[in-house]
Amino acid sequence: MSTAQLRESLKQRACETIDRLKNDLEAISHDIHAHPEENFEEHHAHKLLTDAIADNGHKVTRKAYGLDTAFESTIGTQGATVAVLCEYDALPGIGHACGHNIIAAAGLGAGLALAGLAQEAGGRLKLMGTPAEEGGGGKIMMARKGAFDGVTASMMIHPADTELARMNAIAIQHCLVRYVGEAAHAAVSPHKGRNALDAAVLGYMNIAALRQHILPTERIHGIFLNGGEKPNIVPRESTMDWYVRSDTIKSLQPLKKRVASCLEGSAVATGCQAELDWQPNPYADIVDNMPLLSAYISNAAQFGRMMTTDFLPGTGGGSTDMGNISYITPSIHPMIAVSPKGVSLHTPDFADYAIGEPAMKAILDGAKIMAMTTIDMWTNEALRAEVAAAFGDGAIPEDVL
Repeated sequence: MSTAQLRESLKQRACETIDRLKNDLEAISHDIHAHPEENFEEHHAHKLLTDAIADNGHKVTRKAYGLDTAFESTIGTQGATVAVLCEYDALPGIGHACGHNIIAAAGLGAGLALAGLAQEAGGRLKLMGTPAEEGGGGKIMMARKGAFDGVTASMMIHPADTELARMNAIAIQHCLVRYVGEAAHAAVSPHKGRNALDAAVLGYMNIAALRQHILPTERIHGIFLNGGEKPNIVPRESTMDWYVRSDTIKSLQPLKKRVASCLEGSAVATGCQAELDWQPNPYADIVDNMPLLSAYISNAAQFGRMMTTDFLPGTGGGSTDMGNISYITPSIHPMIAVSPKGVSLHTPDFADYAIGEPAMKAILDGAKIMAMTTIDMWTNEALRAEVAAAFGDGAIPEDVL
């Protein structure tokens, strides 16, 4: 049998295995959807997924890399190492409105199908569960502990309202702001107070003015968490929560300085103190590996999922810790349609579509496409060379890890 014939045989068998797993994958997706868990609290999903791996006869490391809700199952001893990633955290209030139940089930399906083929294909599989994508950066924390050392390529899929080969993901860092003023009776002796709510309001207005003079692709958005205790007490403390986004992890740094000036300037104006707490694990932009993505696109076409490598208008602005992984190892993060066009992620409507019939088809198709693309990496030396060449020298910018 030629290499090309072996490749097609492996792909066919992987797809057949995924079809046999249909009911199990659907049940797991629905179960995760019915039990939404936020960052680092995904204990139910963690158990479901790791039990499924073990029940299918494969070793799995639970609580991998020191994270209670991470896991890893490594199959194969030699050859190119491909990592297939699962996400399974949910959003506060609106549950799986980002469809991570679909990501988890598709990744699991691909991993289980590939596990029985790795040795024959001469490859190595890492099926990983990565918690806290919606905030916290589980992938980054795992990467720091060596989860992606020696990995040839990484991939995952993400649900959306259309077929997108590339997610226009930009860099982000989260900042918590606390203003400290001085309490006083707001009617009797307001002159003795220093109004921390005024500091927060002026900080918000400063950033509102800054928004006119940043790149159209950059984003700054925040909320008030606390603005005082009672109207007749000059607010002694206020807190805000800000997200700062820019095109790349590099361009994010000067934007952060401009935001900090806005927030600190309002403290000076009101006689308060400003405490800026830039949260750890900033998310980097995604750098898609185009040869790897081309292999995915070719495989996706076999299921009628036609994609382009161009960014589509109006589809940008989100962020993910998969961006950081794309700086560490060649990576792709394609989007797969599960809802009608125009249904936005992070909405209750999208949460409903995440357990619809198109979502089930996306799980099966996504699992098959990732499995086929992994087999391409295992069996095609020329593709591996192209993927490595496109990745360049692998230099990791500041703040990626």
